[in-house]
Amino acid sequence: MTSPDSVKSQLSYPGKSSKKGSGRYLISDLCSDLEDYLKSTQVAEVYRAYLFGAHAHEGQKRISGEPYIFHPIAVARIMCEMRMDYKSIIAALLHDVIEDTPTLKEQLAEDFGDEVANLVDGVSKLTHLDSVSKAEQQAENFRKMLLAMVKDIRVILIKLADRLHNMRTLGAMRADKRRRISKETIEIYAPIANRLGIYNLRHELLDLSIKNAYPMRYRVLKNACKEVVGHRKEIFLTIETAIKDRLKVVEIKAKVKHRRKNIYSIYRKMKEKKINFKELSDVYGVRILCNSVDDCYRILGVMHNLYKPIPGKFKDYLAIPKANGYQSLHTSLFGPHGVPIEVQIRTKSMERVAKSGIAAHWLYKKGDDNSTETAQTRALEWLRGLLEMQQKAGSSLEFLESVKVDLFPDEIYVFTPHGDIKKLPRGATVVDFAYAVHTDIGNTCVAARIERRMSPLSSRLYNGQLVEIITSEQSRPHPSWLNYVITAKARTHIRHFLKSLQQEEAEILGQRLLQQAINQQVGKEYILEPNQVSHVLENYRLNDYQDLLSEIGLGNRNASMVVKALLDDQDGEDVTQLDASGKPLPIKGTEGLVVSYAKCCRPVPGDHIVSHFSQGRGLVVHRYNCKNMYDPQHSNRKQDVQWAEHIEGEFQTGIRVEVNNQRGALARMAATISDMSSNIEQVNQSEKNGLITAIEFIITVRDRIHLARIMKKLRALAAVNKIFRI
Repeated sequence: MTSPDSVKSQLSYPGKSSKKGSGRYLISDLCSDLEDYLKSTQVAEVYRAYLFGAHAHEGQKRISGEPYIFHPIAVARIMCEMRMDYKSIIAALLHDVIEDTPTLKEQLAEDFGDEVANLVDGVSKLTHLDSVSKAEQQAENFRKMLLAMVKDIRVILIKLADRLHNMRTLGAMRADKRRRISKETIEIYAPIANRLGIYNLRHELLDLSIKNAYPMRYRVLKNACKEVVGHRKEIFLTIETAIKDRLKVVEIKAKVKHRRKNIYSIYRKMKEKKINFKELSDVYGVRILCNSVDDCYRILGVMHNLYKPIPGKFKDYLAIPKANGYQSLHTSLFGPHGVPIEVQIRTKSMERVAKSGIAAHWLYKKGDDNSTETAQTRALEWLRGLLEMQQKAGSSLEFLESVKVDLFPDEIYVFTPHGDIKKLPRGATVVDFAYAVHTDIGNTCVAARIERRMSPLSSRLYNGQLVEIITSEQSRPHPSWLNYVITAKARTHIRHFLKSLQQEEAEILGQRLLQQAINQQVGKEYILEPNQVSHVLENYRLNDYQDLLSEIGLGNRNASMVVKALLDDQDGEDVTQLDASGKPLPIKGTEGLVVSYAKCCRPVPGDHIVSHFSQGRGLVVHRYNCKNMYDPQHSNRKQDVQWAEHIEGEFQTGIRVEVNNQRGALARMAATISDMSSNIEQVNQSEKNGLITAIEFIITVRDRIHLARIMKKLRALAAVNKIFRI
């Protein structure tokens, strides 16, 4: 590439626009467009940033072979079309200099100010990651970008513009890369654009993703849309004329125009509903733009008088806007010759927000525009939620998973007892709603009243329901909640609570195991010196003594080897494992997350038991004769355990009952189990032959004696032939 001086002479500013002559969008074109809304001093600053970027990227080329500087200019053009401020344009021109050139953030801050430097740094990837996988690197980069976005929303706008130009020029890449990048765009960047309300950019990203991932399918659908226009052109003109005439009669000033569903939406609808193109009813529709909200509702009445509405196809996003601030009335009508028409009715300011979303804040910030403020407020609420999520998330991959969940809200609206409206994704449950109201309510919920009827926490919610959460101070989040919650907020808070709880329990268990190992090797009176502990912490790369106890409790460190390291000032990893004989660790039954009971044999108090460490989970307790305990992978991680003198809680175990095929046999057995103060957690039934049925119960018992009494009662029933423990 030529030097900045020669570039300046070729693409001089000021000068005539070269858009029409060469077809290439140059810096002179950008500066010309910026003059429409920026001051001349600001445009000059943009041009200075271009010269800086051209010098930094000198000699670099894109895969297509063109000079690299054309990419930042194109990104800046997209930002210009959104009418962004001049510092955003400068950051767009320089968005790759930190990542792809030796330029440092400090140099940018010195030349263009901290604001521009922070924007560029927010868009730049992390280039020095010690992650174990590419997926973790990508997740960490995404996390960094979103955290920068929380500080300044313009970071994501620059990134979206960068992604849009990359998608426009993706044809130069290999087919497998095109598909991978297109998938990432569909999963992350297009939903972010949607969440921020930037529909124009979102639609182009999605269409380009289909075009690059499935070029043949895209071409077929595009041609099919053109044919629809040709075949129905007269019908569309008739509809448009009829609407305009009717609006004149009622004296409402409005603009009527056609709209076409984007290719990606058509493709997704055909795929999800398994229908062909001819079965689609809303490929084309009508959009009506008016001056006020009052006119919107008046036009809705006019439309329903003009054409018959299709039942169940009306949506009022004026009264209840979407999460990204989008507002409009949607209705579907039976048009001439039975052709269905989708009609969207909104004000002109709502149309601007629908196109630009949060970016409309910069374009229309001088005016008193409630729609713009709504979009901005909702975007900032979402960003605050992202910040809270990342603080609770344990890893970048977990954070990315939570954000993906949050980016696809097919929404429902649920009411609190006070009449407040809560937006939730479709399929949300009572627990999701509880966390949407308040984190403390989510952490202590036990049940709910849905439309004044008692309902369990796993109940799915539907549009318009009135939900009252019942809480208890003794209640805490349960791991099973993760099986049915779908909102990112609920999932993140549950995981955070369980991790904190597991950490506390792991420390307690680790302390018991370490003390047990010390008792076996030294004696009860031995006290560890601070220098012994600090040396081992340094070797194990742990922060403090609590972390060491937690590692032992979670099964990541062997207590005997840790004691050996503490006593001998050696790294426990290089020491042969010591004899673990001695008094077994007592199990109380209430250890929680760090002690679990194997589902293969389901031990209960009174059984002869043994355990092994599961890395990251803690102790897993088995019955002594369980075949899984003889797995070679458990041989070096065994821990002798025994039941404590006083056992609390209930334990699940399994019994198998073979009964004669008699009416009411199952009901009698269930009643018997209930009478014996036991709950049935699960029932499986299979027929051995025409006369005998085998039924397996998972029931709760206090101990082995309680189980024996239940089995004795069941054996006494006339229909029962055999009963034994699984």
